Formats: sequence, C-alpha cells, structure tokens
Amino acid sequence: MRRATAFAPATVANVAVGFDILGFAIGSVGDEITVSITRDQTVRITEVRDLTGASAALEVPLEADKNAATVGLIKFREDLRLDFGFQVELRKGIALGSGLGGSAASTVGALVAANSLLETPLPRESLMPYALLGEEVASAAIHADNLAPCLLGGLTLVLSLDPFRYVSLPAPPELLAVVVHPHMRLDTRHARHILKPDVSLADHVRQSASLGGFIAGCFRNDVEMIGQSLTDFLIEPQRASLIPGFAEVKAAALAQGALGASISGSGPSVFALVNSAAVAAGVRDAMVGAFRAHGSSDVDAWISPVNQQGARIIDEVS
Repeated sequence: MRRATAFAPATVANVAVGFDILGFAIGSVGDEITVSITRDQTVRITEVRDLTGASAALEVPLEADKNAATVGLIKFREDLRLDFGFQVELRKGIALGSGLGGSAASTVGALVAANSLLETPLPRESLMPYALLGEEVASAAIHADNLAPCLLGGLTLVLSLDPFRYVSLPAPPELLAVVVHPHMRLDTRHARHILKPDVSLADHVRQSASLGGFIAGCFRNDVEMIGQSLTDFLIEPQRASLIPGFAEVKAAALAQGALGASISGSGPSVFALVNSAAVAAGVRDAMVGAFRAHGSSDVDAWISPVNQQGARIIDEVS
C-alpha cells in the first residue's frame, strides 16, 4: 500500500496586528497525518489518535465530509479525477481549541501527504483552495492566516483568497517566539462570534499603522520596530476576557524583555516575540508562572524560531 506521512506544524495566527491575514509557523509541535492510497474511490478516516493528553482531541468527527482533515481531500480527488481513494490516519499533536492552528495543521498535513503520492504533485500554492474547505468546516469562516504558514512555511501575509495571493515576510534571524498554552479549550467559532462587526475610524488608523510598522520592521530587519508595532487595538481587547489571567501573562512577558505579546489565534494560547534565547527562557518561565497563578495548573510552553519549512513529508512507502 502506497502511503505518506506528513508533519504539519502549529501556527500563530493574527500576530496581534494582522487579523485573518498574518501568521507564522513554529517548530516542535504539530499534527502527523498518514494518507494511504486505496483501490476504492472514496476518502475515509480509519484512525484519530490523541498525542496531547487532552481527550478533547478525540471529539473530531469521523465522517470524511465533516472532518477538516478530509473534506478538502474529497474535492481534491474529484477535481483531479483520480481512479483511487485515500485512507487517512490522524495523530493530533495540537490540542483542539488551543489557538495554535490545529484544524489547519490537520487539513494541510492530509493534503501534503496525499499530494506527494501523485505521479505529478501539484505546486504547494495550488493546494490552498482545498485547504480552505477544511478551515471552513472547522471554524465556519474562510481565512488562511493559519493555513498559509503551515502549508508554505515562514511568516506570511495573505493578500487575497480568490485568487490566493500571499507574501512571505522576512523574519529577522534572531527573532524567537515563546508560545504558552494553558490546558483549556476555547472554541474558535465562539471567539469569532463575540467580535464586533464594526470598528472606529481611530482604531482602524492605529491598527493600520501597527500593521504597516510590523511589515516594515520585517523588511528592514528591525526588531525594535517590530516590537513597537506589535499592539492590537481591535481584536485583543475583545478577546482578552476569554483567557483567565491574560493581562498578567502579557505583563509578565513584557517585564522580562519581550518585544511584544498577544493572543495566538483565537486563544487561549499566548505568544511573545523576543530577540535572544536568554530572554526567551525568562519570558517563558514568567508567562507559565502567571498562568499557573490564575489557576492553570497544566501549561505547555515552547520556544521556537519561525519555522521556514512548514508541512513536510516525514515518511513515505512506495
């Protein structure tokens, strides 16, 4: 049986100033998805395993047309008129509702694995329309801020979805992300539902300036400008109350020298950007301590550079 296994990394979306358009991939944590070719012309899920220790990871639907990992594969197979099907085994290394792009990782990993099994694989960018179908099933919204960095690697700015257009932003080499995840689940649909549909002109101007400063800082290799621009005037104030202790966690990160800190995706994970490994360790410990002081006894934390590779094949059997 021909099969391929992909590792799809966790991602930090929004990056404070780029709601639904900015995101970057991290290393060390992600989903593993094995896709096998089958004789019957169907897509089916045969296994969902939790690698996180959180039983919520087993609550994902097993129907292929309802699971983020496989709904895109159905359309992918139909559009390419393949005379074979796919069997999918999903091993969740990203907890559901963590704000680390778990649904995006499952979607991307399945597509990357399946694509590698074709005689002539499609370019990575061509997989995005199918990945968007998975994200829509997972969050009832179409956005690629997690999908783009997971699929393509690096720090990405999504310009449009149809057609898919993006820019890879140059992350300063010394830039590190500290990502802290308290063991609680925050549903993405709920976190989007509470957002106000309208924003004030003043906040729009301030947010636009922050986004522009962040992008300019990346291209100028200016970590100080990146830090000065990492203030979210629109989304963070509305979601902060959903995360117990968020204000204290962010304050702890800044007190230890972080360039900036905010909510990862829709939360509850929180990220901080730093410019050295020594600072990163202090920021991580301070953030974890602040979460624990507010009742989160189980907290995961990672320190990672921007993952430039994105999803990759880690095993293949021809």
